[in-house]
Amino acid sequence: MKKRHEQKLVVLSIALFLVFNIPFALTFNSDTAFLGVPTFYFSIFSVWLLSIIISYIVLKRHYE
Repeated sequence: MKKRHEQKLVVLSIALFLVFNIPFALTFNSDTAFLGVPTFYFSIFSVWLLSIIISYIVLKRHYE
């Protein structure tokens, strides 16, 4: 794996660590709902899905 791709994945991991940290994650904790799903769960799972997509894109470029 190229050093550039490794750096992107490390930056993604650090960003996810900060986003999933309790003080930041609790900013989305409210009684409102988005599409019938509580805002807290929607934000956590959307960030998680976005991180999977970004990881896939980075790794796909490596194996081409």
